[in-house]
Order: sequence, then structure tokens, then C-alpha cells
Amino acid sequence: MNRNVGSWDRVLRIVAGLVLIALSLTGSIGAWGWIGVIPLATGLFGRCPIYGLMGIDTCPMKRKGA
Repeated sequence: MNRNVGSWDRVLRIVAGLVLIALSLTGSIGAWGWIGVIPLATGLFGRCPIYGLMGIDTCPMKRKGA
């Protein structure tokens, strides 16, 4: 599985996911905050299925043989 999410993109996804989950846990935005699991997971794994379908790649380096 090749990565298609770059460093800054990953950081933003992880932060956004954690903020949404935290807001949900505090009751500020309700259960919709659990949607933050998606950007959190894509940030942690470095792979976004939507990016793959659209042909987007924000990861600047590609490893040989990957």
C-alpha cells in the first residue's frame, strides 16, 4: 500500500481528527464529531482512498520498490 498523503497533509488530518473527537467527547458538537476518526486514520496511515480514486498524491518522495 503506497502512501499518497504528504507530511503537512498528515499533520493537518491528525490535528483535525483529534480536535473533532475531543469536541465530541466534551459534548460540544455531539456525535458528529466522531467523523474525526476518518481524517485521524488517514493521517496516521498516510493513505487516503479518496486521493487514490482522484489520482491526487501530496507525498513528495516515493520509495523505490514500494
